[in-house]
Amino acid sequence: MSSFDIVSKVDFQEVDNAVNNVRKELDTRFDFRNVKTELVLNKKDKVLRVVTGDEMKLRAVTDLLKTHCVRRKVDPKSLEFKEHEATSQGRVKADVLIREGISKDTAQKIVKLIKAAKLKVQAAIQDEQVRVTGKQIDDLQAVIKLMDEQDFDVPLQYVNMKR
Repeated sequence: MSSFDIVSKVDFQEVDNAVNNVRKELDTRFDFRNVKTELVLNKKDKVLRVVTGDEMKLRAVTDLLKTHCVRRKVDPKSLEFKEHEATSQGRVKADVLIREGISKDTAQKIVKLIKAAKLKVQAAIQDEQVRVTGKQIDDLQAVIKLMDEQDFDVPLQYVNMKR
C-alpha cells in the first residue's frame, strides 16, 4: 500500500528571516523615520507582536510581512492577524498568530472531499494531519491534485510519500 500525509507546517526559521527583513526595510523607509516600530517573534507561543505609531503604519507593516513571507516561501494563509488595540503610549499593537497543523474541522472537510471523489483511497485523520493510503500511486496523485484545486483556510503540504 502506498501512502502520504497531508500536513500544514510552517518553517519558523523562514518566518524569522522574513521578520528580520521587514525590520531592515522599516529602518530605511522614509515614512517610518522617527516612528518606533517593534516586531517581536515568540517562536514558542507562535505569536508575532507588532507595535507601531498608528493604524496606517500597522497596515503597512502587515503588508510588508505578507510580502516578505511570500518571498521566503511561507504561505500567508498561515498568518492570522488579530484585531489591533491602542497602547498607553498612544501607539497601536496587534498580534499575528502563526498557525500550524490542520484543525479537526478542516481535516473532516478534507476526508469528506476525498470520499466524495470516489477514488480508490482511504483517508484517516491522525492528530493534526490526514493520512491517505491507496494501492496505486496515480490515485494518490489525483488526491494531491484535488487538494491543490481546493481553497482551505490553511496551507497544505504533502509529505512522507511511501510506495
